[in-house]
Amino acid sequence: MKATGIVRKVDELGRVVLPKELRTVLDIEIKDPIEIYVDDEYIILKKYNPSCILCESMKDLENVNGKNICKKCIEEL
Repeated sequence: MKATGIVRKVDELGRVVLPKELRTVLDIEIKDPIEIYVDDEYIILKKYNPSCILCESMKDLENVNGKNICKKCIEEL
């Protein structure tokens, strides 16, 4: 994990502001969805990019029983 040296306080509503520099580097725009993971004592934020659960492609996705699967993988199945 890479330290940034940036410290932010949690406000009374539980919000934390992501600094502009980080949003720019990670290509996070206003209203972009963010995934939240927990790993032991760490909270991990990741820009949400829906992709095929089999090949990780982001093209021609279809939702099958709550899972994203691309048309190519559907054809192969």
